[in-house]
Amino acid sequence: MMIRCLFGACLLLTLAACTETRFESPPGDEIVACDPAWKGLWVDASAQASAGEPDELAFLVDQECRFLMLERPEKDGPPKQIHVPVNYVHDRGKHYLVIADNQLEGVVKLDPVHGVSPAPEKSFFIARYQIDRDRLRIYTIDAKRAAHLVIDDVLDGTVDSANNELHVFVRGDRAKVLDIVRNQKIFEDKPGAEVRRIKMSLEDYELKRSARRGGRHE
Repeated sequence: MMIRCLFGACLLLTLAACTETRFESPPGDEIVACDPAWKGLWVDASAQASAGEPDELAFLVDQECRFLMLERPEKDGPPKQIHVPVNYVHDRGKHYLVIADNQLEGVVKLDPVHGVSPAPEKSFFIARYQIDRDRLRIYTIDAKRAAHLVIDDVLDGTVDSANNELHVFVRGDRAKVLDIVRNQKIFEDKPGAEVRRIKMSLEDYELKRSARRGGRHE
């Protein structure tokens, strides 16, 4: 059965896509497993939001601060909740999302790090985020910029551009990676994801969605 890609799943797919950047270490030592500002139910707020599915589900961060990706196996069925461990770094007024690639096993198809032998047991995806009350914007790594920095020996790492793909691996310990996110222009200029928090539970959202869908013919 084809799983319908809800926004949360699509977000993770953009991190682990055929154009990707992974890091040897997370940024710094001050890593936390919860940012209370993320708690709640989030829906797609991007310009590409579906007209046929307004307020499309993105993800849920519950009261225990678990990040729950939401998939809908069937169009009119309930969403499936998949826990993905997510970490956060707050540094000098900026905020970063950190996901270890081994935590995505079974969620998205993910190859070992390209261009490195032997491949590390785990590496890290990093994104920067801005949160303003009930609006959240996530900026992923610009893989082309990161690749040029590696090629120009500004960063230590590898670049694999075979088969019209781009896989960048950036080496460095925690202090080095923190210095990179502080001082190198490696993030996209525009958010790769934009979501907004809605003031209802997942159960209430589903009741409202069912009523809306029941009122139209498809």
